[in-house]
Amino acid sequence: MRLDKYLKVSRLIKRRTVANEACDQGRITVNDKVAKASYEVKEGDIIAIKMGDKVIKAEVINVAQTVAKQDASGLYKIIQ
Repeated sequence: MRLDKYLKVSRLIKRRTVANEACDQGRITVNDKVAKASYEVKEGDIIAIKMGDKVIKAEVINVAQTVAKQDASGLYKIIQ
């Protein structure tokens, strides 16, 4: 699954266009490398999202094309 779609499905970022723009601006890294929106997300990847002064790190646990809103947090685990 593409990175921008994964960020939307997992609800780490609310809209796919916002996720795509964040990738284009270099604010999203996967395994400590700047990632494009077309990056193919795999289980075990570590995604870091820079939002202002905050950095959110999440490990990909599951990759699913669709998921219910209440189950979205089961796709990743927050790392600090």
